[in-house]
Amino acid sequence: MLASIQKVEGGYVARFDRPLKHSVEKVWAALTENVKLARWMSNLQVEDLRIGGNIKFDMKDESGTFIDTKITDFQPYSVLEFEWGNDRVRFELYPKPEGCLLVLNEFISAITDHTPKDLSGWHICLDMMYALLDGHPMDFPKADWEKWYEKYKIAVSSID
Repeated sequence: MLASIQKVEGGYVARFDRPLKHSVEKVWAALTENVKLARWMSNLQVEDLRIGGNIKFDMKDESGTFIDTKITDFQPYSVLEFEWGNDRVRFELYPKPEGCLLVLNEFISAITDHTPKDLSGWHICLDMMYALLDGHPMDFPKADWEKWYEKYKIAVSSID
């Protein structure tokens, strides 16, 4: 399912809701433990897990370039929010009897040509996290990313 994208004061919010049949603790580990994080979002590496702490973003472009992203909100087993360029990404976990609900919000200051690429990337990374949690880790499926990229280009172009 596509993320919902809405215009809000100061920009836009893209929201991904993912009901998961895994506990908050298991999903939190996938978000915050580097060994698990590397299996679904290999660009990120947690360095200092606290408000004001740091997550490194590896450009993965053979330049050896890393970008520091500041953690802007942190509540153990509940909230992890960090800078994402000029924007912010926020993960929230809500316990449910059958597992938990993972909500990913990307707060986008301005829609650019890169926005659908970013959204399709998050979409695929969340699929990869789901596969990892189910015990079936997978490599980045470029063909699926391309399919979602086309859908997100249409979704982004139709925002009021």
